[in-house]
Amino acid sequence: MIDHILVDLIGAIRGSFDDALLQRQAVEERFQVDVFLGDVSFETSFSLPGEEQPPRVRADLSIDWPTWSQTAYRSWSIGEPPDELPEVVVEVALRIQRLAEPLAATAVLAALPRESPALGAEALLRSATTLEEVHGGDGEAIRWAIEATYEGSLRFEERHLEDPTTIRPMTDVLSRWVASTLVQLADLPLAFLPPDRLAQP
Repeated sequence: MIDHILVDLIGAIRGSFDDALLQRQAVEERFQVDVFLGDVSFETSFSLPGEEQPPRVRADLSIDWPTWSQTAYRSWSIGEPPDELPEVVVEVALRIQRLAEPLAATAVLAALPRESPALGAEALLRSATTLEEVHGGDGEAIRWAIEATYEGSLRFEERHLEDPTTIRPMTDVLSRWVASTLVQLADLPLAFLPPDRLAQP
């Protein structure tokens, strides 16, 4: 059985990102269980509304629910106070893709903060930044991409476990920050390939 606090969190994320007018990339949504370790993960992606496919800028969101958090939540749910309250590991990858020419990472990093606003007790910290140069098949244009990753934890408090609706303010902060950052990235003076240039006969 899936611990319901995770389902509540996923529902809050979906609601917050919908309210932020971001467009969910449904084909990118995944719910996975590690059959060996027991960890549960949820992945989804969002873009700005009205973007062509694939979008110029995209946010990939990953939520990991580790086994120790599942155990802590079960202990709490049967009235046994756990040593630590459960938490989820959050990763947000902000991606600019479909670029028509290479660019210096510093041009993008200057528009990105070192950390997100606080999600409860902690913020997400910027970690790795990846540059990509993609060579497709015959007739496909070379394209570039850059991706900056933010990582951190969302720690549940007692009130969140007792009333999951109190999770929503944290996911609202996350969705507003992601939406604002995607707008800033989309406004950078960069050259993009039109979608029909990505695969030509």
